[in-house]
Amino acid sequence: MKIKLLFALILLAAITRLGLHLLPVPPHNFSPISAMGLFGAAYFSRRWMAAIVPFAALFLTDLVLNNVIYSQYYSGFAWITSWWIYAAFGVVMLAGGLILRNRVTPGRVVGASLSASVIFFLISNLSTFVDTNLYPHDFAGLLTCYTAALPFFGNTVLGDLVFCALLFGMYEWMMHRPLQTQKI
Repeated sequence: MKIKLLFALILLAAITRLGLHLLPVPPHNFSPISAMGLFGAAYFSRRWMAAIVPFAALFLTDLVLNNVIYSQYYSGFAWITSWWIYAAFGVVMLAGGLILRNRVTPGRVVGASLSASVIFFLISNLSTFVDTNLYPHDFAGLLTCYTAALPFFGNTVLGDLVFCALLFGMYEWMMHRPLQTQKI
């Protein structure tokens, strides 16, 4: 049951990610991505599954987002939006494994969630600084880039906290709920 539940919850989070992008005004950076990575790192007993399942969910939802929902922004088939996002996701999963593996508590989940928000913010905005000419390529330009991204950071934190609460909370509830006796 445990493995099926883990897969089901990550699938539900991935579907939610797609659904959020179908809203008339999608909430920027409010996403279950980091929560999926943290959740997988915390609960999959096989480390290869802890990496592969959340990465597969990210990749498959990216395929749908890039080639169906946002296809007008790409010329041709888009496999990956940004390698930087995948790098940030990997670092989030490593941090989640260090913070949560075999030690899941509400306080640790909140700490991991906030860490994930900061990691994603730093890496994703570093990518904007490095890969574009939006900002001068000096220290002042880097600070300007991070400053310009601050309005989006609140949604990142909120999304990470909400989706971590939902994923971890549903899992713990499902695993520890009292078994119902059948009435005949």
